[in-house]
Amino acid sequence: MQVRYLRPAKQMPEIYLYRAPVDFRKQANGLALLIEQELGCNPFSGALYAFTNRQRNKIKCVMWEDNGFVMYYKALAEEKFKWPKPADDLLALTGEQINWLLDGYDISLFKGHKILHYESVG
Repeated sequence: MQVRYLRPAKQMPEIYLYRAPVDFRKQANGLALLIEQELGCNPFSGALYAFTNRQRNKIKCVMWEDNGFVMYYKALAEEKFKWPKPADDLLALTGEQINWLLDGYDISLFKGHKILHYESVG
C-alpha cells in the first residue's frame, strides 16, 4: 500500500461526517459557521468535520489547529465518493474509516458481526 502523507491521522479522537451536500464555494470560515450554527458544535474543539458536494466527487475536511483552521480538500478526477445517505445527525468516524472513505470504500458496508447476548450455555 502506498504511503499517503496529507491525510487525517488514524489516531484522531473526533471525526464527524456531515451527510448532506454543502455548497463548495464555502471555505474554512464558512464551513466553521455551518458547524457552529447548523450543527450546534464548537468548530474550535479540534474535531475534524468532513463535507461533500452535491456531485459527491469532492471532499473538504476542516479542523481547528492551535491558531487557525486546517482544510483538507480532495477532488476526484473520475468516479464519486461512497457517501452515507443524508440524515439529520452527524456520523462519528474513526481515523481509519475517514481514510477508507478517501480511498473510495463504502464505509456503510463495513459492519462487523452482530453482538450476541446469552444468559447460559446449557
